[in-house]
Amino acid sequence: MISFRNRLLGGCAAVLIALGFAAGGALAADVTQERLLNADQEAGNWILHHKDFSAHRYATLDQINAGTVKNLKVAWTVQLGGIEGGGIWSHGGLEGTPLAEDGFLYVTDGWGSVYKIDTHGGEGKLVWKMDPKTDHDWAGAIACCGVDNRGVALWGDMVVSHTLDGRLVATDKESGKVLWQRQIANPDKGEVVTGAPLVVKGMAITGVAGAEYGIRGWIAATDLKTHAEVWRTYTIPAKGEPGSDTWKDDHNAAANGGGSTWVTGSYDPSTNTIVWGVGNPGPDWDSAYRPGDNLYTDSSLAVDADTGRIKWHFQHTPNDPYDYDSVAENVLADVNGPHGAMKIALEADRNGIGYAVDRTTGKFIWATPFVKKLTWTKGVNPETGKPMEYDASKGQQIYNPEATPTRTNKVTIICPGNMGGKNWPPTAYNPKLQTWYIPVIESCNRVTVEETVPGKSYKSREFFTGGGPSNPIKITGSVTAIDAATGKITGKFETPFPMLGGLLATPDLVFAGQPDGHVMALDAKSLAKLWDFNTGGGVSAPPMTFSVDGKQYIALLVGQGGAWDKWFVDGTPELKKIAPSSTLYVFGL
Repeated sequence: MISFRNRLLGGCAAVLIALGFAAGGALAADVTQERLLNADQEAGNWILHHKDFSAHRYATLDQINAGTVKNLKVAWTVQLGGIEGGGIWSHGGLEGTPLAEDGFLYVTDGWGSVYKIDTHGGEGKLVWKMDPKTDHDWAGAIACCGVDNRGVALWGDMVVSHTLDGRLVATDKESGKVLWQRQIANPDKGEVVTGAPLVVKGMAITGVAGAEYGIRGWIAATDLKTHAEVWRTYTIPAKGEPGSDTWKDDHNAAANGGGSTWVTGSYDPSTNTIVWGVGNPGPDWDSAYRPGDNLYTDSSLAVDADTGRIKWHFQHTPNDPYDYDSVAENVLADVNGPHGAMKIALEADRNGIGYAVDRTTGKFIWATPFVKKLTWTKGVNPETGKPMEYDASKGQQIYNPEATPTRTNKVTIICPGNMGGKNWPPTAYNPKLQTWYIPVIESCNRVTVEETVPGKSYKSREFFTGGGPSNPIKITGSVTAIDAATGKITGKFETPFPMLGGLLATPDLVFAGQPDGHVMALDAKSLAKLWDFNTGGGVSAPPMTFSVDGKQYIALLVGQGGAWDKWFVDGTPELKKIAPSSTLYVFGL
């Protein structure tokens, strides 16, 4: 058998498409820490995954506004690759956010190929494609939740990206040639990488996926100059480390405790703090196997950017028996609240509750359910932010007994379902309105528990879940607006399908795509729909905006992927008719 190491020697060949640069397309300046710190001031560019370090996904461009959006139409499209399947997956999908710099877009397909597209002259022209040559069958066999890649980062004169088989790849921005690559994750034990890198102070920050395979989660920093690892912080503490006492079993459950980190985090330069979401504990549904709060799973985790040292954490669902991981991005906002100015971190959790905590200390501020039906708990303790039923003296938490899967209550219905009230698709935040917009999945589903046997149930590269979901009930969605200062819901736009692609905010609009192919613009205050277009392909990626040659555009990757069609499509049977696709849509006035 060919080893993983030898397979990589065939490596990462770049395909340079000799189309040349458009007239007037000047070479972009190097991307520096200073530029990233001021990314929101580059109105026409989008050089960070979440637009800025604070994960606002808010752009000040306003040519496309509430008055003009009715005239929005397709400007051009580019057909991409990466639709082929591999392993347990029938096809790849598109979940990435394009980056835009001085009229050039950098986008990825599900297999991690990177495309540079010249947008000057009112059309899209492929400049180069970098194919990392990921082994589709080998890597696809251990990707729990689809053939996915959520985008790239820019640093210096490089495009920095991840591959499904766990590599960090640096590509020359002008030529498309691979400069170097480094193995970060170990797929031999179930680790894969699907998120976009976050570049902070010359380091690429990487999160890992694979909690369903019994990994031990981590966040790692790679020096982009020396290519060496600077630090690696594990989200499951080793014996004797702070938090290790929250794994109270006698069979070392923490060794395969999950805690994956597969969504790109945010960065607060004022305190030099990276804030990152941490996923569910493993096994997912047999919480009796792992008594205790199971830190730092289901938490927002704050670490020092230079050292990776943990500064604070806030855990949403201790001893989680629902698969309600907390990998969602943390939105960092300065708001004027009822009692004065606050520096907060906002997180829309899979458990169906939105949280605000003090981003300097992790202290709880408020919590608001954002789904219509929430049955797993009767509410949140207003003092602690923990579920009302939480009992620190107990190893296994039984929240609402009827909706908590256990070894004695083996089959139960949970709301929201295990896909979450919000999954990975990013929220957006309008700082002018102090309004936070959440792409919601309105759902319930059935969960069945299987007892996990110490020493026997865990097998490397196989699911380690302690049961599984089935028979999702009819699933819909919404875009829900929340006042970031008070936590009060200010609006809810109902959608016929779950929101699987994320949001974009501009001064007076909110943009979103739906898995049936429709892209829409909503009024930022009323959430009234002002524009709609059917792309003809399922959308599971967030929109972004940029400008070139003095004109604003909205860009969106169209190509339904991820886990939906394998695990949850019975709850949205109409989506069975949506064929796979792989297209970049760009809209303009």
